[in-house]
Amino acid sequence: MAPRRALVLLLLSVIGLMPMVDNERDEATREPMQQHVELLNSGEMTRQLQEVEQRNLEQRSLEQSDFAWGALLFAPLKQWQFWVVAGGLVLLVGLCLGLWKRIHPPDSSDEQERSSSITEEEDDKEEREEDFRDEERLVRENIRRSAQSVACRRREVETLVGDLLGVFQERLSNSFFPVPQPAIGVGSAFEGWSPCGHDAVYSLLVPLKPSRGHAFRLELGTAGDVPAKHRVRVELECTCAKDTRVKDMLCFVHQPQEALERNQDSSLLSNLCTGRYLDAQKTARWFQDLVSSAWQEMPHWRRYSLRVLPSRRSCKLELTDASGTPLLVEMLFGVQQGDSDVFLSSQAPEAIFTPGTMWAESYGVAEAKFFSHVARQALPDSVHLRCLQLCTSTLAGTVLSSYTFKTVVMHLLNMRAVSAIQLQDVLCYLRSCLEEKRLDHFIFGNECLPEAIVLPRAMQGAALLNLFQCLVQDPEAYAKALCEFEELQGRLTGLLLFGV
Repeated sequence: MAPRRALVLLLLSVIGLMPMVDNERDEATREPMQQHVELLNSGEMTRQLQEVEQRNLEQRSLEQSDFAWGALLFAPLKQWQFWVVAGGLVLLVGLCLGLWKRIHPPDSSDEQERSSSITEEEDDKEEREEDFRDEERLVRENIRRSAQSVACRRREVETLVGDLLGVFQERLSNSFFPVPQPAIGVGSAFEGWSPCGHDAVYSLLVPLKPSRGHAFRLELGTAGDVPAKHRVRVELECTCAKDTRVKDMLCFVHQPQEALERNQDSSLLSNLCTGRYLDAQKTARWFQDLVSSAWQEMPHWRRYSLRVLPSRRSCKLELTDASGTPLLVEMLFGVQQGDSDVFLSSQAPEAIFTPGTMWAESYGVAEAKFFSHVARQALPDSVHLRCLQLCTSTLAGTVLSSYTFKTVVMHLLNMRAVSAIQLQDVLCYLRSCLEEKRLDHFIFGNECLPEAIVLPRAMQGAALLNLFQCLVQDPEAYAKALCEFEELQGRLTGLLLFGV
């Protein structure tokens, strides 16, 4: 009620002041005003004021309701306006940046850095590829030069050793010592794939024929025995001259062995044998002395300086020419098994002590004949020797030997056309052999050899000999062999890409 009273008092004060302001109004105007005052004094004025106040309250209530609904409707409107404003700001910023770039062109250093970075990466890749190609070309060129060098020096070694053995044959023809026969080149240098190049060792097998009045009898052990268990027994034979007196001859022939030894020179037995068996170590010392004493009779002695290297079971020579380049030659001694290409050889594993009377069965001559047979059939683009040389030149393992790769290549050559063999074929075949833990010896027990290779009757139809038998029995060696193979394959991966 206090607001209403204040409103009434305000109206009365206004009305009360009006006569003072309008003194000059006429009587007609004053009369309605008096009526109005009377109306205010009566209850009618109060009632009208209440009605006015009621209408004002209703109006305010309606306005408040309209305002609440408007707030609810205006809330999304404000969000929409926010996004419109935000979008406008983004557009404005974009326009400003575009205008700024047009006024201030971007610095090209960043673009150049990115471009140079990409270019450097591409250049590095090309450089690595080019380096690899250069390395691959270098490997090929080294192999080619190595093969040419080995071939040239091989011919010189054959001539030199041939002349040396000719001197020995003249000296020993009338003695009771063994007579060396023409040497046979064996091993990688004579097969055409030596991985050592200028440092190659030229190995030759020198067959020994028994001297007059002697005979060699071979006592063979089991194939594959390490150390070897083969021996060469030396027996004396009658050396009497032909005589018409058959009786005297028969009597002499039937003399016991002891009597024959007393009646003829037994230089072979006393100097080169241990008991009745030919001793490889004594034979090596005897042969080394022959070389030293006969060298000055050689036509080559002025061209080379000779040094006989220490060796227990062979004769190793170091020949140095005027330029200081050494030439290494090793002569092994062998006793032939009948008329075959298999010999008992003085060569034995260096890591294993082998008694002098024990000789190893060697298939080097048969293998050399096989490579000669292949060379006659090979096409000019054949790479089988290059593959073998690559595998053995990068070999750094102890389980997988060069003879392992040689055996793999010989099997492949015997199964397919020579020109079709690639480096990948060699590695795939070796991997399959490792997985099966089996690699058969190429000569022993092989019934598919060329006819040019002659084997003893005892070996014909023999059981196959597994060179990987040690991997079957030794899991640690097998794991090491697999590791060595993976390393080798990794080193040769690039050359595989170039189709070697």
